[in-house]
Amino acid sequence: MKNLVLLTLCLAFLGFVQAQTKSNNISPLLTEASPESVGLSAERLERLDKMCAEQVSKGNLPGMVSLVTRNGKIVHWKAYGAANERGDQLKRDAIFRIASQSKAITSTAVMMLWEEGKFQLDDPISKYIPEFKGQQVLASFKYSDTTWTGVPVKNEITIRHLLTHTSGIGYGVIDSDERFKMLYKKAGVTDLFTTKNISIEESVKKLAKMPLHHEPGEKFTYSEGLDVLGYFIEVVSGMPFDQFLRSHIFDPLGMNDTHFYQPKKNADRLVEVQHKVDGQWKKYPVTFYDTDYPVKGARTFFSGGAGLSSTAKDYATFLQMYLNGGEYNGIRLLSRKTIEVIMANQIGEIWGNDSDMKHGLAFNVATQKGQDLGGKGSKGTFTWGGYFNTQYFADPVEQIIGVIMKQTQGPVNDNTSWKFRQLVFQAVDD
Repeated sequence: MKNLVLLTLCLAFLGFVQAQTKSNNISPLLTEASPESVGLSAERLERLDKMCAEQVSKGNLPGMVSLVTRNGKIVHWKAYGAANERGDQLKRDAIFRIASQSKAITSTAVMMLWEEGKFQLDDPISKYIPEFKGQQVLASFKYSDTTWTGVPVKNEITIRHLLTHTSGIGYGVIDSDERFKMLYKKAGVTDLFTTKNISIEESVKKLAKMPLHHEPGEKFTYSEGLDVLGYFIEVVSGMPFDQFLRSHIFDPLGMNDTHFYQPKKNADRLVEVQHKVDGQWKKYPVTFYDTDYPVKGARTFFSGGAGLSSTAKDYATFLQMYLNGGEYNGIRLLSRKTIEVIMANQIGEIWGNDSDMKHGLAFNVATQKGQDLGGKGSKGTFTWGGYFNTQYFADPVEQIIGVIMKQTQGPVNDNTSWKFRQLVFQAVDD
């Protein structure tokens, strides 16, 4: 009888603790659990494991780390293949250059400042960075000397335009228009990442003098808008951009391995960028950038659009904060209402009114059509990827996160991106 009373009291106390946790909106840390405990089939997840292993064994990829979570529990987290040309075994805590996956983190920082009432989304960026006053759309261009003429914009670039890639700003060396590649190079605009001693302020002010692809708000043109916003964060917050991210996002979320430039103690965990040479995986050479930028050089350029390096676990933690409605482990970064704005269609009908994806303030987001086509997750699933072949998605309906980290450049026979997502969702067994 005494044991029964004790058991009853223990269960009552456990229920009280769970109720308090729920009422205080405190989510747990990401920890590992069995697939069955969160409604996934371990047997079906073996298909994912097999696919990843086969891609490496066939030589399609040198290595990768894949991670899957559901309901805040890690159910798959494995490393496959080699971390470098020497053939060192890749580990789960390996550090990858996440390139454009930096964009969502920068956007999050912008929206945290927005929540503080620092600005409005439709404020012109020139209000905070005066060099952007008087922008022009490219009208004519001479290939012989790269001189150009422009037409004054009808509407100024806004913060919303920069968040949604509708500002008309280009992307220099990876721009689809060779004229912008030439103009940015001549002006000394720094694209993506660098080991050189340059600041984002210096680069952004050079960028402000460049012509635009089109009238702001008219089209979607992938751009350096998030690099502009990295400097904007410095102006509005009064803090260096890297320090703002550290104090407001990385430290609160426990993203201890996410940096623009990795500390020396982490250098041996950084995965090499590789490419295929005569059928063999080799370290990618220095081109317009040095792939060793996260561990060497001046360490002064903080690219909001492409500069961060991280781990699969760290990035999943960031995404979990979004699935939790802006909170993680009792720390709230964003309001649920702000996330609703971030996930809303922010580009109108630029992609048409029957697209499988819409674009919000930080991510591509699946529409009903995207869900119905299959393989993209539920309506509302948000996603993006990075220049070095990294991808992620987060499904708020199924509470599933998938992160797959690779580090390749050049032509690659890699179909893991779509296979990964498809094989994650086929494992749902609830």
